[in-house]
Amino acid sequence: MNSSVLKSAAAPARRSFREQMHLAREDAIVQAVNRLLAEKGFEAMTVDEVAAEVGIAKASLYRHFPSKEDLAAEAMVRTLERAQAFLDTLDATLPPLQRLQGAVRWMLQVQLQGEMPALPSANSSLRATLMAHRGYMDRLMAVSETLGGWIEAAQAEGLLDATLPPIVVLYTLYARACDPVPGFLRSTGEYSDEQIIELLLRTCFQGLAAR
Repeated sequence: MNSSVLKSAAAPARRSFREQMHLAREDAIVQAVNRLLAEKGFEAMTVDEVAAEVGIAKASLYRHFPSKEDLAAEAMVRTLERAQAFLDTLDATLPPLQRLQGAVRWMLQVQLQGEMPALPSANSSLRATLMAHRGYMDRLMAVSETLGGWIEAAQAEGLLDATLPPIVVLYTLYARACDPVPGFLRSTGEYSDEQIIELLLRTCFQGLAAR
């Protein structure tokens, strides 16, 4: 077979202008949702606000995402993709505890930048949507497996409390992504963002007991 034919067959099909515009609008919608979720939370955010921020009619928004829950799910998918991409950049030769600290540092930085979606811990409709969303579940499992492996390795090295179930440690680390403390500390004006992150890393990994 001619090599040019092989190259042509292997090359990905170019998206049409209409498809590119569709994807660009979806990106704009998800970015707006992310900002509003970080600023107001899921319960306070409205679909009307999202449509207004993007500059489209609500009916047009619904052609991309059929519900408020679907909007939140897609925002979480994008956040988990960013998280996994960051985890993949961490030096594999670093001790597992340092990689976990790097992951929490990233969560806090994203939150302080106003880019971490704030979702309620209990909302039946949202939970059902997330549990049924293949993209969300696949990415959540991937991130959890990465962090879980580091947690178990750090426990085996005696750097984390081995009596704690790894799932408890994992959820404790995830909780830093929606921790209200960074916002409280920033509002005092007494600490820089970097100081806030360092303080929270200390309380997260060293606890509150005197050393």
